[in-house]
Amino acid sequence: MFGAELAIPSRQLLYYSTTTITTRWSNPILSPHPSSVFTGISSPLQIGLCRAAAAGKVIEEDVSKQKKTNAFEIESLTSWLLEQQRVGNLDAELTIVINSISLACKQIASLLQTANISKLTGSQGTINIQGENQAKLDVIANEVFCNCLRSTGLTGIIASEEEEAPIAVEETYSGNYTVVFDPIDGSSNIDTSLTTGSIFGIYDSSNNKLGVAESEQEPEESNSTPATLRKLDEKKQKTIVSVCQPGRNLLAAGYCMYSSSVVFVLSLGKGVFSFTLDPMYGEFILTQKNIQIPKSGNIYSFNESNYELWDDKLKKYIDDLKVSPAATPSGAKRYSARYIGCLVGEIHRTLLYGGIYGNPSNIKSKKGNLRLLYECAPMSYLVEQAGGKGSNGYQRILDIVPEEVHQRVPIFIGSPEEVAKLEKYLA
Repeated sequence: MFGAELAIPSRQLLYYSTTTITTRWSNPILSPHPSSVFTGISSPLQIGLCRAAAAGKVIEEDVSKQKKTNAFEIESLTSWLLEQQRVGNLDAELTIVINSISLACKQIASLLQTANISKLTGSQGTINIQGENQAKLDVIANEVFCNCLRSTGLTGIIASEEEEAPIAVEETYSGNYTVVFDPIDGSSNIDTSLTTGSIFGIYDSSNNKLGVAESEQEPEESNSTPATLRKLDEKKQKTIVSVCQPGRNLLAAGYCMYSSSVVFVLSLGKGVFSFTLDPMYGEFILTQKNIQIPKSGNIYSFNESNYELWDDKLKKYIDDLKVSPAATPSGAKRYSARYIGCLVGEIHRTLLYGGIYGNPSNIKSKKGNLRLLYECAPMSYLVEQAGGKGSNGYQRILDIVPEEVHQRVPIFIGSPEEVAKLEKYLA
């Protein structure tokens, strides 16, 4: 019985080729002491020890390879932000602000998933400053965003599409950041459980002179100060001006898409990164790095129910997109029309597949439909970081200086070649 128990380990220790023994022992570090020169078959214990020592380096290399290819290794939004902080792409305070926004998005995602059960669908019965009917979740999501941002103690000014004016956070008025956001984009999709989203942009509150250096400013009494500001007291003027910055001043921007997956897309000015909410961990997990929009595409997204209200040049552009390739010069491509009714969904698809999204001005909305601060600037910032282009048809969106907090502008955004093509039609 005793011999049987030793038989298996003995065979395991002796099971290797003579070549292996020679190779291992050719290393002076692993060679036996001269007083015990290898002759014939050594004891199983001695051979096993030598084999284990010789295999040490190989095992270490294998472990290191496993670490690099470990399928269970994940990177959360929090750990990614900390790494960006370590390499100097953002500071600790901005890390906290972005984390608070991600927390707000998680809460909103949960509310949307149970909206029908919790009776949160339908209209609130109120109208926002835009003159639009507010859904119940518009109001709730706005409160969620505001509360999460206040709790950081680092947000000085909050501007929401749902609020009449920017809010100077009293408990943190000295905060370094101005955050603009649309708490729920595409809220008309809530009742049918279609795609919705949240959009945000973050500015430095000290960059508050309408995009012009402080030394270049006229005194406040000067006629150069917008009339809307001259009517306000000094504190309110400071709040409004801190918000009315061009998109090129953005420190960070992003959106959260609530669909079959909850996707958080973010840029800190060094590429675009996508994180997907893992319900098992309750964390956003990095799923796409350095997203690059295709230079061109064959998808266009316009609300064509407004076709008759558009400028003739824009009509010509749309008509030409619809022409069959067989009837056009060689090299033409066939375009497909897609329209979700949610800016976040439109931009997310365009980032991945290319093409163009447009929300132009028309006879009824001569200044366009989308808000510059809360929608157009943050989205243009993201698309440009991915190699795309955002334009009002004549000017880069990020260069437009807001004249008021709820200013609307037309927007054409997407693949650089597609936007450039449209601008030629409108020129």
